[in-house]
Amino acid sequence: MSNKLTTSRRDFLRGSLVAGAGAALASQLSVARTAHAAGSDEMKAVLIGCGGRGRGAAYNCIKADKGVKIIAVADAFERQSKDTARFMRNSEEFAGRIDLPDDRVFFGLDAYAKAIACDPDLVLIATPPGFRPQQYSAAIKAGKHVFMEKPVCVDAPGYNIVVEANKLADEKGLKVGVGLQRHHQQSYIETMKRIHDGALGDIQFLRAYWNGDGIWTRGREPGMTEMQYQVHNWYHFTWVSGDNICEQHVHNLDVCNWVMNDHPVEANGMGGCSRRYLGDKRGTGQIFDHHFVEFTYKNGTKMYSQCRHMQGTWGNVSEAAHGTKGESNCAGWIKAAEEWRFRGEGADPYDQEHVDLLAAIRKDEKYNEGWFGATSSFTAVLGRMATYSGQIVKWDDAVKQGKSKFPQELTWDAPAPEQKNADGDYAIAVPGVTSPYDA
Repeated sequence: MSNKLTTSRRDFLRGSLVAGAGAALASQLSVARTAHAAGSDEMKAVLIGCGGRGRGAAYNCIKADKGVKIIAVADAFERQSKDTARFMRNSEEFAGRIDLPDDRVFFGLDAYAKAIACDPDLVLIATPPGFRPQQYSAAIKAGKHVFMEKPVCVDAPGYNIVVEANKLADEKGLKVGVGLQRHHQQSYIETMKRIHDGALGDIQFLRAYWNGDGIWTRGREPGMTEMQYQVHNWYHFTWVSGDNICEQHVHNLDVCNWVMNDHPVEANGMGGCSRRYLGDKRGTGQIFDHHFVEFTYKNGTKMYSQCRHMQGTWGNVSEAAHGTKGESNCAGWIKAAEEWRFRGEGADPYDQEHVDLLAAIRKDEKYNEGWFGATSSFTAVLGRMATYSGQIVKWDDAVKQGKSKFPQELTWDAPAPEQKNADGDYAIAVPGVTSPYDA
């Protein structure tokens, strides 16, 4: 089996542009009406990315629609793929909801393409974020509906790939869900309706937070190449995760964009790595452990953003909007002339996002969350460019000039994007030195 992906990000983008030009002819036959077997309730799905979130997404999906059946799983690592297949085969929750022979349990860096080739109706993408743009593009080109986790990109070239794939999805009538589940959480939905109806008056500023203790670190296993290590320990490398501002804080940034029905046009900020790689964590990765960003929307409204991974510090995961008539936490509370609180219950948003996507597929309704998925993900990238560089970075410049470290040759033996220095550490961005377009 070859683990080599011969197509670079530049080639993916070029291919998307070509495909988009001719997609109108192909889309004359509604893809949604032919996406699952005629006269059958069965909807075949494949899972690409077999970590904890991937298993969770697969379970949310089968809970959401009794016709869904998982027919293939794929992961870069053999152990992950085989363990997930074994888990599903032995799980009561997945009983009767899988069809997983050994020859549809794929592993390797090209495993995603093999899963898509199994002719599913729906592709579930829960791989590390750096891989999502090209995997999403491949699924859309193959005429498949998609659910993909957030963030959907970690750099400007990835963002451009996603935008072109979104256009193609719309032209083909394909449905796309993105794991920004607050859009399916009733407390947020009800609050946003009131905000958009004017409950807060004109928005003056917004606040967004994801401050917590931190995340996992995966050690280097015997025999691993450098590329294998960086994919295995993916959260700690910007080319794969986008840093914590992208991987987690994107949720909060997305809510603020939702309030504004727009994305920022520029950002400035500060950040650094004070504690993450001290002591026995030296030489394990390269991302920051704190960011602060001031985003500006085109009407001048500011959004103030904090995210941090440090034990023993103030923790907060929330959003807030402040207007001329009052304030809101965006999630079920508004304080204006009269105080309002959400009193309903609502479904689990992790389930509901699949319920809504699958209903749209079956009803052939227009449904593409890839658009706000792309803008919210790139909002996070814009923030990282500002904190890594210490410069004011404008959205349009970032989209056009931002670079990527995604490997041109993606094999386990190829040189990894990041290499250790003489002291055994990976390079960490230096504000005032690092260019925003390299960040």
